[in-house]
Amino acid sequence: MLLSHKVCIVTGAAQGIGRAIAEQMAHDGAIVYAADRQQGVMEEWARVLAAGTNTRVIPLCFDVTDPAAVKTAMMQVFKQEGRIDVLVNNAGVVFNRKIGMILRAETELMFRINVIAVIELIQLVSRLMAKTGGGSIVNIASVTAVLGSPGQVAYSATKGAIIALTKSAAKELAAQGIRVNAVAPGIVKTERFAELYESSGEKIDQRISRIALGRLGTPQDIATACAFLASDRASYISGQILGVDGCASI
Repeated sequence: MLLSHKVCIVTGAAQGIGRAIAEQMAHDGAIVYAADRQQGVMEEWARVLAAGTNTRVIPLCFDVTDPAAVKTAMMQVFKQEGRIDVLVNNAGVVFNRKIGMILRAETELMFRINVIAVIELIQLVSRLMAKTGGGSIVNIASVTAVLGSPGQVAYSATKGAIIALTKSAAKELAAQGIRVNAVAPGIVKTERFAELYESSGEKIDQRISRIALGRLGTPQDIATACAFLASDRASYISGQILGVDGCASI
């Protein structure tokens, strides 16, 4: 029980990587607050997951770009549990556009969700963590921020910002017992995989050929890494960017 009785918040938990992270943490014994905007979906899924893991899984429904809603949700968790041990900043959005086709509105939305919301959540939750002796924050970056990717200039810029803020926040919050790390996934086969990659015109076999381990990542691959970084087994790890990409970034 890697995360036994730890209070964990996972944003963007309705599907894909976020859902896998929430499920993994529940299986590892955590009390999971699964956050997303899809209220009906979250409530039914949380009920089923809680029944299957013998832990508590509580849906939190709010928009990460709404500061008032975020504060209300975080204070709700803190008042109910008396602490917050883990925050996973997974909520994100991606628009793939080549240079010359990049739209300002899409870029601004990506920065609001992928970067500004993460900063605001870290500011709020770190203050609450400090009151109870510390905690662990895990941000979701991307291999695109490390390697670059044609057609993902604006998106990779947001994930590059996540890498930078992770390193700075780790140094600033260390004195309060708060560790900050990031996981940088490679190509992960989620529900949106076909839309984002198979429609790009590049054959998926070409992508896989550049991955040393010879396969696409799965949401479970990312979830396992997040659970480890969130746990006490990683108590001396902070400020790190863990690539979970099948050795594509070396």
